[in-house]
Amino acid sequence: MSTADSAARTWLADFSAALDSGDPQAVAACFETDGFWRDFVAFTWNLYTAEGREAIAEMAAHTAAQASAHNWEVTEPAEQDDDGVVTAWLGFETSAARGVGIVRIRQGRAWTLLTTAEELIGYEEAAGPRRPQGVEHRIYRGRRTWLETRRQQHEAMGVTEQPYALIVGGGQGGIGLAARLHTIGVPSLVVDRYDGPGDAWRNRYKSLHLHDPVWYDHMPYLNFPDTWPVFPAKDKIADWLKHYVDVMELNYWSRTTCTSAQWDEQAGVWRVEVEREGERITLTPTQLVFALGVSGYPRIPEFEGQEEFAGIQHHSSAHEGGEQYAGQRAVVIGSNNSAHDICASLWEHGADVTMVQRSSTHIVRSDSLMEVVLGPLYSEEAVAQGIDAFRADRLFASWPYRLLPQVQRLAFDEIRRRDADFYQALEDAGFELDFGEDGSGLFVKYLRRGSGYYIDVGASQLLIDGQIKLAKGQVQRLTKDSVVLVDGTELPADVVVYATGFGSMNQWLRDIISPEVAEQVGKCWGYGSDTTRDPGPWEGELRNMWKPTNVQNLWFHGGNLHQSRHYSRYLALQLKARYEGLKTPVYGLQPAHHPY
Repeated sequence: MSTADSAARTWLADFSAALDSGDPQAVAACFETDGFWRDFVAFTWNLYTAEGREAIAEMAAHTAAQASAHNWEVTEPAEQDDDGVVTAWLGFETSAARGVGIVRIRQGRAWTLLTTAEELIGYEEAAGPRRPQGVEHRIYRGRRTWLETRRQQHEAMGVTEQPYALIVGGGQGGIGLAARLHTIGVPSLVVDRYDGPGDAWRNRYKSLHLHDPVWYDHMPYLNFPDTWPVFPAKDKIADWLKHYVDVMELNYWSRTTCTSAQWDEQAGVWRVEVEREGERITLTPTQLVFALGVSGYPRIPEFEGQEEFAGIQHHSSAHEGGEQYAGQRAVVIGSNNSAHDICASLWEHGADVTMVQRSSTHIVRSDSLMEVVLGPLYSEEAVAQGIDAFRADRLFASWPYRLLPQVQRLAFDEIRRRDADFYQALEDAGFELDFGEDGSGLFVKYLRRGSGYYIDVGASQLLIDGQIKLAKGQVQRLTKDSVVLVDGTELPADVVVYATGFGSMNQWLRDIISPEVAEQVGKCWGYGSDTTRDPGPWEGELRNMWKPTNVQNLWFHGGNLHQSRHYSRYLALQLKARYEGLKTPVYGLQPAHHPY
């Protein structure tokens, strides 16, 4: 047995015995003084991180007995790095679930521990060895084909049968969650306002491609084909999502708008009003999930003179492409991903383009991001080493948010060195750069605020070369034919695009349910880092995402493709447990510190 294996097995034996002893202090003593225990559903029926021995002891005191974790094992050879840190994959069972763990051990104590519920015992996915037979090898009159059965189920859902879970939003998040629920036998229905699945991608500006590589973006159960490009076009993704709904046999209503929702306390259901192709329908799900991406309504700033502007003005979410603006003067307000993509598309089609940078932006070249940051976990090389999306997702999640900045900072420091000439050229062009407020780079900034960065796929060079003009400062007003900055700079304009981001997801609740419910839930996204757009206090997990909120039977699901895939598993397990009537005592329900 290797030294690493011996260290892992010794620690695990001590930890298991401490849990069995019922002594929370003994559990905490298995961790470093400032150690971390991050749990996804297995112990807490929540997404929760305990930081430090005191918090770990409290968590153990409230969760260990009901979880009754047992059958702990080190599932593969442990590894030890050059700093002496031992990393081991664990398996275990609780009274309700089978789980996976990842522990990092230093000098005999856990530095970090991740525990995740992966399936509910007795309610496993109908997949692999449990897949359905598909046909009865018995001939009798009145047999129905698969197609007949499928049509009957689809036509009944929402009409003669009610979904247990109603998912509002039919993008990758909503349909990925619906696929998880379908596979574990939870009746669900997805409603979406677009004409068909994938249209949220299809209707974006024509030049849009994925900025993340394909290995990072797989959907649940169906990986993108090995023949696909690294960065698929938005219409290719749209087609994939359209077919995903059919292949995964999902109940999906397109052209359906959710207009209101109220909780019926007496009946224990939501009463949700939707308008489907002109018909008003009342649905009565037990669980209501908002799966509307990463954000709320488009954030459109109000400037003096907007009503006087004679040209075209719209938010980036309504921008379809640059073709119709050939020869026109375009001003794009903003300097993040959408702003860069839109500026590049406008320039490509012959517009005279100016980008208005109002605050510093983090830029990282796509090649560098893929190689230095994502490559160890999400790449062809990682797959060749046996790191598929399942392993990669859990390895990434094994870093608690408190430690993630220092882990990411090492990678982005390397990128700064590697691309020093590129960054100098951007600064020489007048572009204001940052690497996050603590140098931790793109993904941490995304978790904190969901904005403030651009993955460079070519637009930065247009700025460096002066092909896209750059103006810096705040906008004061619009005139009939220009944008005027606070310093008096006047930018002639025939079209103004507001690439100014979006509000918090709980804004949808304000109009669909009530302002009071929106405030009760509180702000979504961010984890209390006390940085720009992520106010404290420290919360340690993303606010309200994929876990219980302060409103009964109300959930949020979303994020990028990676997060939608990974966290849909844990949200689906929480919904399945409630559907089956299992006890789900939630530990560490987050307070609502910020209304929006």
